[in-house]
Order: sequence, then structure tokens, then C-alpha cells
Amino acid sequence: MPTREFIQKEIQRLKGAGQDDIRHKYLTKLHKVTGHDTVIYFSSYGIQRPFPVPPMALSVSQDDIQGFMASLHNLKGDKLDLILHSPGGSLETADQIVQYLRSKYAYIRVIVPQNAMSAATMIACAADEIVMGKHSAIGPIDPQMQFGQMSVPAHTILADFEKARTDIIGNPQLGNLWAPRLASLPPGFLNLCEQTITLAKEKVETWLSKYMFDEKDAQKAKDIAEWLGKFDEHRTHGRPIGYDLAKKKGRNYSAKKCKSSKKRLDRVFLPKSGFHIFMVT
Repeated sequence: MPTREFIQKEIQRLKGAGQDDIRHKYLTKLHKVTGHDTVIYFSSYGIQRPFPVPPMALSVSQDDIQGFMASLHNLKGDKLDLILHSPGGSLETADQIVQYLRSKYAYIRVIVPQNAMSAATMIACAADEIVMGKHSAIGPIDPQMQFGQMSVPAHTILADFEKARTDIIGNPQLGNLWAPRLASLPPGFLNLCEQTITLAKEKVETWLSKYMFDEKDAQKAKDIAEWLGKFDEHRTHGRPIGYDLAKKKGRNYSAKKCKSSKKRLDRVFLPKSGFHIFMVT
């Protein structure tokens, strides 16, 4: 497998025009090995920049719909390899991406070269197969709610409300402390939190059951969706769920662990090289 340093030197030799050429080179190699249409969705989150990048610019958003349409234009296969590296983003956009991809492809394999978190985990759960390396991670699917300038876990907003109710019942004078905080919540916001939590788990359960388990194990799909959305267990939205933990807690769902044998070339070396290309460029 070409290393990141090797790819950097190759780009430097080709100078400015080399970036796209080398990207296409390795994605074409992967396509030739697998025979699948091959797309990489890469977000540069986690990369140090000399300037600040707004989190929304790194997240799954409506702009990505056009990106997928452009990338898949004129591709005629019925099988897709999606190399996916993203911190997540909009649940609704993830849903729309899944609807679009599943309308085009009978079989989808998601390859996680490093991280597919949050809404990207949801997209991965709509695949027939997930391929992860020893270092790869998916993440919890508990929704994040926009609250002012912050993204706040929906579960913590509901937990705060329950704590306020308990505190005030026990000591009504504490209502004076909680009142400003509760008043800052928009009308219907608590219900929206509850509905979004339910929707995230329902989507993952439906996709797992339909695609990965081929309608043969609805209970397993439900258990995995519940676990991925279990904030009290994960405790943080960014918790990395590696292959071994996903396999153990997910009751042996169809994630495949990368092995460094030659017959796994399509699942390990070329996807990782594609990932290195986008990290470098």
C-alpha cells in the first residue's frame, strides 16, 4: 500500500496538476479490482488548518446531494463502494443521501478508512456491508440539536428538563434558578428533541433490517439501532466505536474487519490509499 508520504512525493513530482490525476488513479485501480462503481466522500475534519473552518463546512449538508449526483453521473453499475470519512451532520440530509443511493444501487459496501461518525454512521448502516480497519471507527447516532451557536445532544436537553422538574418538585424555590434556563428553550423544542431521537433510531433500524439483514432479523436491527442511540452508555457524541466493540455490542452485524492478505486488496490497500490522497490534497 502506498503510504501517505509516498503519495505526497508523487504529487510534488507532478506539481499542481497531480492532485486530481492521482485521486482518479487510485479510485480507478479500486474499481478495476472490484468491478463496483467507486466514490469517496471525504471531509477534512480533524486536519489542522492555518485558518478556522466552520464546522458546518465539514459536515453532511444539503450541498452534498449535488456532490453525489455529480459524482455518480454516467455511472452504470448496480454495485457501489462508498469510501466514507465524515464527522456526520444533518440527519435529514443523510436520509436523503441514503434514499438516492439505494434508488441507484442494489448493493452498497461502505468502507470506513478512519471515521464515519454520527450521520455518517447512519449512512453506513444503510449499506449491505461495512468494512472497517483495526483503527477505524463509527459513532453514536444520538441527535445533536442546534441551540444558539452550539450543538447540544438532544438527550442532555431532555435530561436537564427532567432534573429541573425533580428539583422544583423537591424544592419549589429552585424554580427561580431554573426559570431563565427553561425560558430560553423555543416552543416545542423538547418535543422536537424526542421526535428526532426516535427518528434517528427508526431510520437505522429500518435500513439495517432491509439491507444488511435482508429482512431476516428485525430484532437484531432494532437492538443495534437502540444501542447506537443509547446516550447514557456512550456518554459523548464523539465516542469512537471500533470494529471489536461494534462486533461485540452489535451482536455480530455484518461489519467486515480488514485483513492484510492479497485477496483483501480491494478492501484494504486501495481504499486506504484513496483516503491518503484526500488527506494529502
